[in-house]
Order: sequence, then C-alpha cells, then structure tokens
Amino acid sequence: MPIFLRWLLRLGPANPIAVRLVQNASRRSKHNYARSGYLAVLILVLLWAMLGSTPTGDVSYRELASAGASAFAGIAYLQVALICIIAPVFMAGAISHEASPKTWDILLTTPMSKLEIVLGNLLGRLFFVLALLFASLPLFALTQFFGGVPGRSIFAVYIVSAGAAILVGSIAIALSVSRLVGQRAVFAFYVSVITYLAITLALDAWFRSRGMGAGPSGQGVTIISAFNPFLALRALLSPASYPAAIPGTYTGLKALMLESPARAWVYASLLLSGFLVIASTLTVRTGGLKNITKSTAVPLHRRMLGRGATVEHRPPRTVWSNPIAWREAAARNATFWRIIARWSFVIGGLILGLVLTILYHTQSINTSDYQFIIRSVVFTEVFVIALIAINMAATAVAGEREDGTLDLILTTPITPRMYLMGKLRGLVSYLLPLIAVPVFTIGLAGLYALTGGLGQDALANIPTSTVSGTAITAPVVLPEAGLLAPLVLIPFIAFCVMIGLQWSLKSKGTLSAVIGTVAIVAVVSGILGLCGWASASDMPIIGPALASLSPASLLDALVVPAQRLAETVDSGTDGLLTARIALAVGALISAGIYIGIVYAVISALVKNFDTTVRKLAGTN
Repeated sequence: MPIFLRWLLRLGPANPIAVRLVQNASRRSKHNYARSGYLAVLILVLLWAMLGSTPTGDVSYRELASAGASAFAGIAYLQVALICIIAPVFMAGAISHEASPKTWDILLTTPMSKLEIVLGNLLGRLFFVLALLFASLPLFALTQFFGGVPGRSIFAVYIVSAGAAILVGSIAIALSVSRLVGQRAVFAFYVSVITYLAITLALDAWFRSRGMGAGPSGQGVTIISAFNPFLALRALLSPASYPAAIPGTYTGLKALMLESPARAWVYASLLLSGFLVIASTLTVRTGGLKNITKSTAVPLHRRMLGRGATVEHRPPRTVWSNPIAWREAAARNATFWRIIARWSFVIGGLILGLVLTILYHTQSINTSDYQFIIRSVVFTEVFVIALIAINMAATAVAGEREDGTLDLILTTPITPRMYLMGKLRGLVSYLLPLIAVPVFTIGLAGLYALTGGLGQDALANIPTSTVSGTAITAPVVLPEAGLLAPLVLIPFIAFCVMIGLQWSLKSKGTLSAVIGTVAIVAVVSGILGLCGWASASDMPIIGPALASLSPASLLDALVVPAQRLAETVDSGTDGLLTARIALAVGALISAGIYIGIVYAVISALVKNFDTTVRKLAGTN
C-alpha cells in the first residue's frame, strides 16, 4: 500500500483512536437509546405534521404536496435542533477528558502524530452524530411520495445539519485538548450553543423589523442568517416568506451571505472547524492552553487588595439552622470569579431593564420593538438561570460522591430529609438574586404601564386588535407582571433544582447527572410550553390558565396579552379583564403544581435515600 494512502487511512477510518471509540461506544445502551429516541421523535413529528396539515375527505394532489412540504420543513428544523441537543451528549466524553489527565499522559506516549490524536478523537465521536443524520434519510425520502419536496432540498438540509454537527464536535475537541475545562464544561457547552442560537435569532428578527433584510420589504435574509443553521434552513425552505437577495445584487462576501446563506453557513462552519482542529493539533502535545497559560503568580485581584496567595485567617460566620443549606448558598461564592460572574449578571440585567424602559419613555424605540426586546431579554435570562440551576443541582450530590465529601457528611447526625431540604433551600437561595433580574425587567415595564407611562398614557396603553379585528386598548405590559412572574418562576426553578438533585443522587458521576437532568427538564418544559402556547390563543378562559404552566408562555402572555390571549379577549367587552384573571388563577395553580412535585420528589428520595447511597457507595 502506498505510504501516502496509509497515512490518509490512519487519519480517518484506520485511526486507532477512532476505531476504539466506535467499537466501545457502540456497545453502550445510552447511545442506543439516544439513537432510538431520535428516530422515534422524528417519526412521531412527521406523522403528526401530515395528519394535522392534511384536510379530511378527498385530498387533492396540490393539498397533499403542500402537506408534504410543510411536514418536511418541520422535521428539518427539528433535526437541526436535536443535533444541537444530542451532539454534546456524544461529545461529552471528549470534553470531560480533562477530569482524567492520566488518559492524556498515556496517549501522548504513543507514536501517533498530533494530527492523528486530534482527528481520531473528533472522527470517533462525530461518527455517531453523523450516523444519526443518515439514519433518518429514509424518513426524509418518504416525504417525496407526497410531492412538493425536491431531492435537492433533502440533501441541502443534510449538508446544513452536518455543518452544525461538525462545528459542535470541533468545539468539543478543542475544549478537551485545551485542558482548561473539566466535566462541568458540558453545562457551559450547552449554555454557549443555545445562547448563541437565541442571540442570533433575536438579532435577525430585530434587523428584519427595521427593514434591513433582503427582499422588497426588507423582511428577508439578513447578515445574521449565514451564522445560524435555523436561519440558513429557513432561507432554503421558505424562500417566499424569507427571501434571499437576488443573485448579482451584491459582490464578494456580502453576496455569499445574503444570496446563499445556507452555503455561507456550511463554509463558515467548516472553516471554523478547520481552524479549531489546527489549533488543537498545535497544542495537544504541549499540554494544551492550560500549560501555556499556567501561572504560579499571585492573582491580580489579591495583589490589588494587598493580600498574598493564601489566606491564613477568616472571620467566623453565622451558619443557618440547616448547615447544608448554608454551605450550598455560601460555597457557590467561594472564588473571586464566581462572585464577579454572579453579580455581573445581576447588575448588568438590572441596568439593562432600566435602560430599556427609559428608552421607551423617551420614544427612542417604538412599542413593538420595546415588547420584542423585553421578551427576548427575559426569555434569555430565564433560560440561563434554569441551566445554572440544573448544572448546580445535578453536580451537588454526584460531585460530593466523587470527591468523598458525601461519605463524611453521612457520618454526622444530619438526616436524609435535612440533607436534601438543605440542598434545595441553599441552591434556591443562591439563585434568588438571579431570578430577581427578569422579574425586575418585566415588573418595571408593568409598573410603567400601571402609572400611565409617567404622564404619557399613549405609551402605557396602546391600541391593538385581536384575531377578529376588534379594536381594544391594552397595557404595553400587564401591570401585574411583577407579581405573576416570580409566582411561577421561583417554583419552576425549584422544580429544576429538585430534578437535578434526583439525578445527582442516582447517577454515578456529574456528567450523566447533568445530561439526564437537561433531558428531563427540556422534555417537560417543552411539552408544557407547547400546550400553553397553543391553548392560550385558541381556548377561552381555560387557555390563559394553561398558559401559566410554562414560564415561557406566561411571560409572553404578560407582554403581549391581546395577541397571545386573543380568544378570551375577543369573548366580550370585559374580555381582557377575564383573561388577566384567568392568567392569575392559572399562575397560582401552576405554582402549586410545581411545589407539589418538588415535595413529592423529596419524599420519594428520602424514603430511598439509604438504599441509593449504599448502592453507589465507593463510586467515583
């Protein structure tokens, strides 16, 4: 065999690291469950989309083709979303390599080249993600029987999805090689990926609302479209509602981004992936960025305060009645950078909420922009807080089991109920300042409406119309938003914490606990959110109550009640008041449901605490 061909094979299919990863991971049941669940979700969504979009009775070929096209678009978006969620699961092993540095030490003693080490880890773990994509190819091919779905679009969707998978995999390998992060970086990985998608979607909507997109009315493709796989797919699948620029309108890079956003996304993802692979290759045998940036000097913040590298004495502190609760709330601020990160989020969020209302009061932004920004900011803040709660709770018990702290705690008089209730109380107490940020933002907007816009009633109460075209006047944000938002948010965050503690107690390690908690909370929140979102505008009276089941649908209804609660608002002259009362009652019921679930889970964990702990005793 030629030497060059042998070298290429060792970089790809014959790479010993890739072969080992594929062989070992193929035997793991969780990967089989992930693949089965992935295909099951796509099949169910396709069936639901076809049944929901196909009229009853005789169906024409045109209606069948339209139903096939809409179903194809739905599962195409879902496929990209699932890839962004599932890819970190398969790449988690690469991210958590830093937790086992001896693995790297042994690997670096082999005669394998730097490029072989990096590509072996990347291709071996990326194999399962790409296998998921191609496993759904027959399902996509079925949509062609209904018409309206050209084969070129199917392959284009796969190329866009593959670009997203390769980029996610390259980021994971770069994190692993850098040695700067450990197992908890999976949480940061999730936060970074989803936050990036949310920010780019919000920026694209903002640009289009200002007419800065392509198309005759400026509502089409924007510069941001090339940097988000969902927007690239939208330009590919919905050229009528999201048109790209006419070929030849622009030149150079701008032409690629505005005329072919899907192609630009693929090029950008492959280029960035290549850069990350090259950077990883150059640093893998030097110990990664951790070794390059390693410093034994006294941290800057301690030098500024005139202190040394260590602290010899700390003043005594008052411990709460439950020492576990105090420890959870206080230990999270154990480092300087954690304190900076927490209070930067709080102070920055409070300032942002205040600035938004001031800009609206001075008419620097119009009503639609104000409502859109409020929703985008609050949604993002709540999402980040929920992920922080999940990460802290999922690592609260499993982390103590790994470092042996749990064994010491169990020798004290602390009971299982005191231990679990302390964890819950301490974590929720730590998160309360963070929860105050979205509550302040939406509450300040509601207070602004309650005070009549500080003398500008036209800004506080805006004329709008519902689905039936009935003209009404509604507050720009419901005045009771500052009361209803925390009523649901605090129990919901407590629910996230409790699910995380449950998985943390029953899991062998922090990695599996984080992944399991994210999956459960995502499924529950997604189902409740979709139900609340759909029923809020379609069902009178009951719809607003159901909208309170999910924080997302509740916050949306608080900001744009006339549109979100249209069916109830249309019911009569007092329709808006009825909707507000139903929304408040639903919020009370939702809070009670979340609190009931929390205490039910605690009771079940306390009952089986000793059995679970003994079963996993000695696991690390």
